[in-house]
Amino acid sequence: MYIYHLSHIDLDGYGCQYLTTECFNKIECYNANYGPEVKARLEEIISSIKREKFINSSENEHLILITDLNITTKEANWLEKEAKSVGAKIQLLDHHISGEKTANQFIWYVLDTTKSATLITYNWLQKHYDFDKENRYTKIVKAINAIDIWISDDEFFEFGKVGLGMISGAREINRTLFPDEDRALKLFLIDKAREYLENDNAHIELDNSLHQLKKEFFKQIDDNTKDNLVALFVTKLLSNDKQRLTIDYNGYKGLLGYNLGNTSILGNTFLLENPDYDFYMDINYRGNFSLRSNNRLDVSKMAEKIGNGGGHPNASGGKIKDYKDSFIYSDIKKFVQNYIDEKIKQNNLS
Repeated sequence: MYIYHLSHIDLDGYGCQYLTTECFNKIECYNANYGPEVKARLEEIISSIKREKFINSSENEHLILITDLNITTKEANWLEKEAKSVGAKIQLLDHHISGEKTANQFIWYVLDTTKSATLITYNWLQKHYDFDKENRYTKIVKAINAIDIWISDDEFFEFGKVGLGMISGAREINRTLFPDEDRALKLFLIDKAREYLENDNAHIELDNSLHQLKKEFFKQIDDNTKDNLVALFVTKLLSNDKQRLTIDYNGYKGLLGYNLGNTSILGNTFLLENPDYDFYMDINYRGNFSLRSNNRLDVSKMAEKIGNGGGHPNASGGKIKDYKDSFIYSDIKKFVQNYIDEKIKQNNLS
């Protein structure tokens, strides 16, 4: 069976995926915040199922699993229709009362407001897939449950509180640009946190260790500061995936990052490691952008022409007017490239 698991972006949401990735071998994970991103990710899942069926021509079962997210009746009707068209089953496990109306209409929509989504998922895996016979995950599930539905007198509540901050503070990798690696970091931290639950004062020990745990994830060969390790890690991701991220400005080749920040370090490191690239551009969700070059392009002129910006020949910035943000990187890249092309066209005509 192929599992396509969509979940929320907090500790409870990733807790569900921590369990399913431990249970299933054939699984693809997706994450979304509430609202329109849910539909966007479900569309990705349907496309992924179609692609898998086309490539492998398989008779495998496909299950769309949704956890810690409620969907509207309209979305549920759409999903049921699309799932039927690709021969996939649906299972939704949630605890938000806002989904009650939809849950009453669909048999695959399981709603239990008394438990966290992680605990609901854990019980579902135990019932249907004989999961965790040795009770390896019981305590981490209890900790996530205690903090997510706020059982303040629970013995694992304080540990869950540390875990909540651990996940919300794991922002080193951009979720839109590199969703798999961002998720890998968070599931790694949950797995490491689980080991602390056997210790006295586990919440204090975990809190004391979070910096080192992140360094452990990002460390490659040589030790360094966490910021430098993160920069090297993200730069490697950019270099390995540069074809997907490449844009063009008037014949100059550049790389487009999204909401990465740390532009001086990331941009300059990338350009040094990829001398065939002329510029590096990072844009955020508001349309503000930063540009870096390595004496191959005067990015101050580029910033002036595309975003009423400016700066220095190798370090500049500006803002794209009427920027249209998206949950999907390919849509962001398409918008930026079309915008740049239109600005070049306008400048050539003036």
